[in-house]
Amino acid sequence: MHVLFVIDPLPGLKAWKDSSVAVMRSLAARGHTFSFATMGDLFVDQGRVRAAATAMRLRGDADWRGHAWWTQDDTAQDCDLADFDAVLMRKDPPFDMEYVYATHLFDYAQAQGARVFNAGSAIRNHPEKLAITEFAQYTSPTLVSRDMDRLRAFHARQGDVIVKPLDGMGGSGIFRLRPDEPNLGAILESLTDLGTRTIMAQRYIPEIVQGDKRILIIGGEPVPYALARIPLQGETRGNLAAGGRGVAQPLSPRDLELARAVGSRLADRGLLLIGLDVIGDYITEINVTSPTCFVEITEQTGFDVPGRFVDALQQALGAP
Repeated sequence: MHVLFVIDPLPGLKAWKDSSVAVMRSLAARGHTFSFATMGDLFVDQGRVRAAATAMRLRGDADWRGHAWWTQDDTAQDCDLADFDAVLMRKDPPFDMEYVYATHLFDYAQAQGARVFNAGSAIRNHPEKLAITEFAQYTSPTLVSRDMDRLRAFHARQGDVIVKPLDGMGGSGIFRLRPDEPNLGAILESLTDLGTRTIMAQRYIPEIVQGDKRILIIGGEPVPYALARIPLQGETRGNLAAGGRGVAQPLSPRDLELARAVGSRLADRGLLLIGLDVIGDYITEINVTSPTCFVEITEQTGFDVPGRFVDALQQALGAP
């Protein structure tokens, strides 16, 4: 099996903890090969969706904390996406228009025989903040709006609220608005760009102090462990990028209920991999672009998350 990773530039990856690199290692251990391309390497020529793809290999003496963990061919080769056994979209957000264009190219490539995971239309149709609205019975009270009066009224009703942009990642742009927040107007004006950008407001969930849990759903089935991302003292964000501490723990009965509800509904829509974010008893996000935490869960529990993903990929492809 030869796999194309559509990914961020390799020198910028933190290979010792990067989930995409962990998948590469699992593929290599099974004798599979792979190439890489960035989104800028995708193009359409005479109707065919192609990529300037560069074959790569992992080094046997890899320095996982440096830049000497892979070797690559000297030149890229222009290939149809359908030439690969699988294409893995592992480009991190932001989910901007270039990202949207890439999902359209993946759709066209799939019509030409390419096997893309997660599928372009599935990524595009499940924006990570908004996708939770399909599961309102499992979320805390939530408002999506850019109307200042409506947002103020929601804050007045709920008292303690989290507000965040719809296109952020890693905890960026997230604010907690307590009942007596003196900067309420300024924060809402800034996040909505004076009422021209839609944002999300959610009732604050106090259980965040116990961790913002990342639950991985692979091939419709939840991994039996979550990574609870516990905020720093005084922080309201558990994201690892915001300084949170990751602690792996078995899924609770409620975690399993939420993961199975989401997985059973979304797996058949082209979402081989889902990263479900849960605080307390509530779903807060459904991540489908480039879910992470493979390495942390594997190292702390011994459960081989990359191996589970490769198993599911092979099953989806009908490969041995």
